[in-house]
Amino acid sequence: MFKKLQPPEWEVPRGYANGVLARGTMLFVGGQIGWNARQEFESDDFVAQSRQALQNVMVVLRVGGAGPEHMVRMTWYVVERDEYVARLKELGSVYREVMGKNFPAMTCIQVTALMEERAKVEIEVTAVLPD
Repeated sequence: MFKKLQPPEWEVPRGYANGVLARGTMLFVGGQIGWNARQEFESDDFVAQSRQALQNVMVVLRVGGAGPEHMVRMTWYVVERDEYVARLKELGSVYREVMGKNFPAMTCIQVTALMEERAKVEIEVTAVLPD
């Protein structure tokens, strides 16, 4: 069971939910970066790495019996805030291509670096499979 939480006096956010109420089995996806299954980067481009990181999230969700419709929380860690903002339209397109129109509660945080030197983005997800 999922219910998006939207305070009635607030503007509706674009691309995320302010909150999600959920009941069921929790699935936690550890931070996924933009490398492939062999842990090799195929690109140093921010949007390309974001696509790969989202695809990696999807693989872990599927292994757990879930899909993007089960996501309740997503956290993005980005190295370059300005690049994230400048490429938001491209990023939104990639997000919808991989995740569809499933928008959990979301947070984006700029960090000085990620553990893998070439990584430009890391994404972690919490999903809930209904009882």
